[in-house]
Amino acid sequence: MDTSVFLCLFIILLTGVSPAQCAGDESSASQTLTYSSPGTASTVEKPILLNNVGDAEAFINGAEVAVIGFFQEGESSGASQFRQVAGRIPEVAFGLSTSPAVLSHYGVAPNTVTLFRMVDNDRKDLDMNNNDVDAEKMTRFIRMNELRLVTEYNPVTSIGVMQSSLQLHLLLITDKMSPKHSERMRKYRAAAELFKGKILFILLDSNLKSNERVVSFFKLKKSQLPALAIFHAPDEEQDVLTLDEVSIGHIQDFCNRFLQRMKKKQDEPQENTLNEEL
Repeated sequence: MDTSVFLCLFIILLTGVSPAQCAGDESSASQTLTYSSPGTASTVEKPILLNNVGDAEAFINGAEVAVIGFFQEGESSGASQFRQVAGRIPEVAFGLSTSPAVLSHYGVAPNTVTLFRMVDNDRKDLDMNNNDVDAEKMTRFIRMNELRLVTEYNPVTSIGVMQSSLQLHLLLITDKMSPKHSERMRKYRAAAELFKGKILFILLDSNLKSNERVVSFFKLKKSQLPALAIFHAPDEEQDVLTLDEVSIGHIQDFCNRFLQRMKKKQDEPQENTLNEEL
């Protein structure tokens, strides 16, 4: 099963859309997503002004998710809408730059919003020169792509997850209402630090009815949770581990075993080719 088919499968599982809806391209799939903003903030904080390349690099390196608006003029209409979005999403770091040197360093044209992700060392660009792009679409772009060391899986983040350069995904399937949730997340996040750049760590709330399809996809029952489920998107290779307790050691061992299995699988064709040549 190729990546596009696997993406389609999980969009169906998570959002309940029909296969016909999913059959379109990724852009049409993303257009079906909506984001309900919490309303206009009474005080909109301005993004951090980035005057030079050093400031921009330090800003990006200091955040899990960093968003920079690259504009020719700081008081343009696009920059004004960008500031509105910064006020709506306080948990994401926002910067703004009008420096030609900074724009040139990152290879962007003026009126571009760029999201930088630490988790997979990736970036996503949104061209603001299109007249159809407004604050709502900018907000949706950020919400779809703000992958973190641990990303909660939902219909909005599903597109960003499947477009990630990391094709190995680990799900912690657990009830967020559990009194043990905070401690589980502390350990899960600590484990995510160990596999940064290798595995995308995802939280799936089993308490949500919309996630029941995913739980059943991995042939799990609620009585077996919490559990870890790992899968390799290109070939749908997967494994599941039920847990009495979530620990860094359990997560680390589970991931390492799967990585070794994947490496062995990749090495087998090479070994067979060498044997045939001999």
